[in-house]
Parts: sequence; C-alpha cells; structure tokens
Amino acid sequence: MGKQKYNSRLTAVKIICSVLKHGKSLTQALILTEELDPQNQAFCKELCYGTLRWYHRLDALLSLLLKKPFKEKDLDIKVVCLMGLYQLIYLSTPDHAAVSESVKTCIQTKKTWAKGLTNAVLRNFLRQRKHLEESVDEAPETLHAHPKWLTKQIQHDWPQHYQAILAANNERPPMSLRVNALHSKKDDYQNKLSEQDIASSTNPHAPEALTLEQAVGVDQLPSFWQGDVSVQDAAAQLAANLLDVQPDDNVLDMCAAPGGKTAHILEIAPNNATLIAVDIDEQRTQRITENLERLKLQTTVITADGLQPKEWFGGRLFQRILLDAPCSATGVIRRHPDIKVLKKESDIQQLVALQKKLLNTLWPMLDRKGVILYATCSILAAENSEQVAAFIAENEDAKEIKIESAWGHDCGAGKQIFPGEDHMDGFFYACIRKT
Repeated sequence: MGKQKYNSRLTAVKIICSVLKHGKSLTQALILTEELDPQNQAFCKELCYGTLRWYHRLDALLSLLLKKPFKEKDLDIKVVCLMGLYQLIYLSTPDHAAVSESVKTCIQTKKTWAKGLTNAVLRNFLRQRKHLEESVDEAPETLHAHPKWLTKQIQHDWPQHYQAILAANNERPPMSLRVNALHSKKDDYQNKLSEQDIASSTNPHAPEALTLEQAVGVDQLPSFWQGDVSVQDAAAQLAANLLDVQPDDNVLDMCAAPGGKTAHILEIAPNNATLIAVDIDEQRTQRITENLERLKLQTTVITADGLQPKEWFGGRLFQRILLDAPCSATGVIRRHPDIKVLKKESDIQQLVALQKKLLNTLWPMLDRKGVILYATCSILAAENSEQVAAFIAENEDAKEIKIESAWGHDCGAGKQIFPGEDHMDGFFYACIRKT
C-alpha cells in the first residue's frame, strides 16, 4: 500500500490533540505526517500550524457557538470544529468544502453523533460571522490569539510595542541561511542560489546571513549536504560575532543544542581557539554532533548538566562563555505557535530561577577580563534585562559591555530584538565582562 492520500484532516486532529492533551511539542507531534503523501503532508501541516497559531481566537469563537463546552473525552471533535473554523476564516477552502470535510472527519473519528453538531456549529458561524468576530476581537488576547497572561505580560514589558509584537507572532516566519565562511563567500553562495531560481536577500546585521523569499527543502539548497550552508535565523547568527573569540581563547557554549551557534563560532573563530559545547539532553547533543559532521567541523561535545560542573569542567578557565539560556521561547512563537498553548505563567518563574543558577554556576569559570554572552529567544523582561541587571548588581566583578549596534532596542541591560524586525526572530543579548 502506498502512503495514505485522504487522511490529512484526521492526522491533523491527532497531532493537535497530542499537543493540547499530552503537552507534546508540535515539532514532536508532526512525526505523524510521515504517513501522508507530500501534498497531503503540506496541507496537514498548514492545518496544525494555523489552528494552533489562532487557537485562542478560534476557541473564543467556538465557545460562543456551543450551548455547552465539549467533554474532555471529545477533544477530537472540538479540534475538528476549530480546524473547520480555521479553514473558513484563514484559508481559501470553499465554505461548503470546509463544512462537509469537517463532517466527514467526525465519521473518521468514529463519532457519528457529532456530524450534526459540527455541521450546525460551522453553518451558524457562517451566518453570524461578522457579529461573532467583532465580539471576540474586543479583547486584545483573542484579537491576537495569545493567552491572557502572556498578552498582559508583553503589554506590561513593552507598552509602546506590544500590539506590533503580538501581530508579528502570528506572521509566517522567513527561512534564513548561514553561509559557511570556511567553504564559501556569501556573494558566491547567493549567486549559486539564483542559478537555482532561489531568490534571497542579505541581512544588514548578520554578515553570513541570507533570507530566502520563499522557503525551500534543504535538498534544494546547493551543497547543503556538503556543509556549505545551514538553516539558521539571522538573529541567532548575531551570537558568534558578539562573542568575538580571540586567538588562543578557551570557549564554552552552554546549552548548545542543536548546535547552530556552536557551528557558527567554529566557522568564524581563529583556528587556535578551543571550544567545548555542553547540553543536558542526550538526543539534542546528538543533533550537535550530526550538524558538526555535515559541516566538517570538530570540537568537544559533552552531554551534561550545566549546573554540575564536575561533569564537564576540566579546570581551565574560559575567556568566552556563550550561555544560550533555557527560556520561554516567546520570541520564536511565529515558528512554534504551540508555545502559546503549552507555556504557562508559572513556567516563567521557574525559568528565571534556572537562568540565575546557570549564570552563578558559570561565573567562577570565567577568566579575569573574560566575557559571558547571555542570550535568549525570549521577549520577556524578567528573563532578559531584569535577569542581567540583577546579576550585575549582585556581582561586584561583573560589568555590562554595552552592545553598539544598529539592531535591537536598548532595555537598561542588554538589547532586545522584536519578532519580525529586519526579518529576524525575537532575541535578547547582553555582554557581561569580569573586571
């Protein structure tokens, strides 16, 4: 039997349920799409990303259309309705097809009782669409489809910019590349792309970055498997240049997986510098190794807990440390819309505590005059400027080095990029020197 042709909607229901019910990341859950042929795989991913991207708005609309909420055991039918609404509002699926296919999906879930309900919900939406959308769009959290706590936090941290940030989180992100400086010049690689009819533009802030006008599969990228290029957002590419590795430096890349920044440091650092990459997760450490092998790069990669230095610290102090701190990932929501349904307000305090512990653990291993580059893909002040300001206040031998750059927003300590600015993800960077 070939790959199943018809079940893209049913597969999407299973994927979204595993995110909502079991807390799986969308990236993990999408493994189910491997059962589908390429065309249906693309449609299934569109349904999953889109329904989760707009979940909080679609859910508010659905609750207005139901007499009583779905029981927990009928999450699959709720998801069928949410996906139906997504197609009616955001896709070019004809109305009658979106309704009839949703009804068919109810039959495939073996819950035939739900056919009439699903049909009624979607048809009622079409009848009252204007009034329903106007009523849910009065609140910023449903207008922009974010959980209430996160909407409030972004509003609090960035009162002048919060609406632009929320809107950018719902955009489709571009695909950016990092040209391997050891293999190729950026201009030469850009010419290779245009020979393949792949249009790209440079980024004013990231010397090795090219942003594609349209995403393509990595197999279509010239010499991808030979290591000439990697897929990496331009904001993430700022790290290696900010770290500014000098000859003979001993460098630590902490929380290094999946290894994009590790590889970039090795591609542009003087070749007599040494680097150790550490990550706590064995599967993710494996990704670092695979990425380095493809790029024909070598360095020490260790699976260990950053908070347990005896597992990985050999005693030689570091001149440069990149701490790519575990964070809420609120700066990359446009790439991972499931963050909006998976992250809870209580997670932030735990992450802030972990970030602080990591900074305090790594500081004694930094050489005098050495630099820690603190990085997150978060846009929340508690994880970023407030974290760094508190650390500097508590450590007399810590001093911030101001980042002089045309990118980002000064925020007391460090610089913040908002999602979508100059085609970049939302990132925070701060440089701390040991005096």
